[in-house]
Amino acid sequence: MKKGYFGDFGGRFAPELLMPPLLELEEAMGRIMPGAAFQEEFTNLLRHYVGRPTALYRCDNLSRELGFGLWLKREDLAHTGAHKINNTVGQALLAKHMGKARLVAETGAGQHGVAAATAAALLGLECIVYMGAQDVVRQAHNVQRMELLGAQVRPVESGSQTLKDAINAAMRHWIAEQADTHYCLGSVVGPHPFPLLVRELQAVIGREALEQFQSRTGKLPERVVACVGGGSNAIGMFHAFVPHAQTALVGVEAAGQGTPGCFHSATLTKGTPGVLHGCKTKLLQTAEGQILPSHSLAPGLDYPGVGPEHAHLQAQGRAEYVSVTDAQALDAFLRLARTEGILAALESSHALAHVLSLAGTLQGATDVVVCLSGRGDKDLGIVRQALNKG
Repeated sequence: MKKGYFGDFGGRFAPELLMPPLLELEEAMGRIMPGAAFQEEFTNLLRHYVGRPTALYRCDNLSRELGFGLWLKREDLAHTGAHKINNTVGQALLAKHMGKARLVAETGAGQHGVAAATAAALLGLECIVYMGAQDVVRQAHNVQRMELLGAQVRPVESGSQTLKDAINAAMRHWIAEQADTHYCLGSVVGPHPFPLLVRELQAVIGREALEQFQSRTGKLPERVVACVGGGSNAIGMFHAFVPHAQTALVGVEAAGQGTPGCFHSATLTKGTPGVLHGCKTKLLQTAEGQILPSHSLAPGLDYPGVGPEHAHLQAQGRAEYVSVTDAQALDAFLRLARTEGILAALESSHALAHVLSLAGTLQGATDVVVCLSGRGDKDLGIVRQALNKG
């Protein structure tokens, strides 16, 4: 594989002013992260602060209804309520070892922003979070959490005022303040080495799930399913299972309202190759290469690109990518809550919705593991508004 690439996807398409901090980060990854001191501190933080390993839970009630085994990898039980903390604790620790004083981050659903603010507070770093103005309104609860943790939240009024625009603003900040600032990117997107760095920090999800499932069943699951926006929870979940061909990998994107011509975030199922935020991947774009607006009921999926490793897994045929609508995700949110007593994030509810659609189509011996990437407290306002509209 060419350095920084996953097959034909990835790379480092960045302005000259951004090359020094990217090269510095790549060097630090190779020098600091493999060291015993970093690994011991990181492992201790994951175990005693983040709360790893997270549980692997079999949904007995839903399994009886579906006719196959449904398991949830409970990232919603990690500190701050989502998988994002795995990445931010690792990157903040790396930044501290690099001598940086500040984290700058972007966020869509707010969970990465909360996790970045949390890691910064823990390790004594300043934190600035860029967030699309639309998402500031949709995720007011998480904005309050970030501010209480000491972070400065900066609304982004340009463009679609969502995650894409927050990434643009955070990258501009990093260019200007690179000497003492680390950009804590929240997903497996962006120029090399970010897709690799975030994948390595999130891969703990799949390693745990594989070991837990084998320990309890003596076999591998037939399917592993995760939602995909930028794709960090999915890559984290998939990575350990990629070598095991008997386990199908399914990523679930957001189809929006599902009507012809609607805005959506189904990048892998409907997008085309192009360059966005410093890497070659699949994008929602016009024939002329202009980025199209994206949409999802789940703010964390509202992104017109995707991690390059996902584009590679799709091109290889190793992973399948499908999409579900806002309405299907909302139904899945409600069904899990009322059947298992778990409020899932709307992002995770997309993955669950796909699995619920398989009822009656899989044999009873089949087991499906879903990455429940976060908890749904942050989405109660969106859910209430959607239900009232209905």
